[in-house]
Amino acid sequence: MTLERPDLNQVDPQIIAYIEALEAELAQLRSRSRSQRVVSAEPAEPSEPPSTACLVVMSKNGSIKRTYRHLYTRQRRSGMGIFDLDTPEDDPPTFLTLADESADLLLISDLGRAYRLPVSTLPPAQIRERGQSIENFIDIMPDENLRVILPAQDEGYLSILSERGYVRFLRHNYIGEKMRPGTPIFDVGRFGSVAFGSWTTGENELFIATRSGKGIRFREKMVHANGSLGIRLDRGDDVAGITSVTPDSGVLLLGSDGKGTIRLMSGFSANKAPGSGGKIAMNTDHLIGAAAINNSDDIFAISRLSKIIRFQANEIPPKEGVVQGVICMSLRADEVTTFTVCPLP
Repeated sequence: MTLERPDLNQVDPQIIAYIEALEAELAQLRSRSRSQRVVSAEPAEPSEPPSTACLVVMSKNGSIKRTYRHLYTRQRRSGMGIFDLDTPEDDPPTFLTLADESADLLLISDLGRAYRLPVSTLPPAQIRERGQSIENFIDIMPDENLRVILPAQDEGYLSILSERGYVRFLRHNYIGEKMRPGTPIFDVGRFGSVAFGSWTTGENELFIATRSGKGIRFREKMVHANGSLGIRLDRGDDVAGITSVTPDSGVLLLGSDGKGTIRLMSGFSANKAPGSGGKIAMNTDHLIGAAAINNSDDIFAISRLSKIIRFQANEIPPKEGVVQGVICMSLRADEVTTFTVCPLP
């Protein structure tokens, strides 16, 4: 509603002075509000320079695509994200990883079989585009489901975590370029189906997390060459992730409700040996993953409805104690399904 200023000639001068002071204050507040709106309309960060780094997204049923990382602009933490992989509602995005287009992807199935796939084999796609069936690129068995997608490395060790909480290490050359597609690398009959995987140096520590928000930390050298129980799971609980850490590391823990924290290992004591029950790392009803992270990294998270968000790790306050976390992604009738950490040059 717009009101015209009435004639104040017959009003006491002190009252007029008071009214003019209020008008000046109101004008100042309006100017400040306009300025704030202009600032908030600006992107959180400019797009990064074009590069050959790619974000690979794959759905539960194997619809896969790669998109150049620089096409995803940063948002602020707690944003809603933008739509990405175009899939049906019953085939949600389940995997995210980052790899250069000159690299290979390492894929491991629930049956413990490994495959390598050159990233360049996947046609480059735009944001919000359909993927192609993974069966167009690798020959998997009808009853086989992929569980791990990582960029291949020519150094270090691959740590594999089973659904029962068992861990085994494999040296990088065992799954090198000359590996036969479908090579068995994990004894699922003994340890259970493959659930997660992570690269490590072999000299650090491992952090394993569960769906209920529990975790365990122990030295990698304590794992037997043929595999060891990494964490003893409570009834009704499942593994949620594995990552390599040091005593100075921070670990990103993210729940399906979009809340997350960076848990500092300086506040999470290490066990003397693997195989015991975990202790609470984060208060959550459904943890979806754990990944070592640095303050300078970026985070990509995607939801069941294929909304994806990219933001900087330094927007999440690191904590030494147990917390519920802060809102990393705002959701409406949706849930986060997976995330990946992106070290930037």
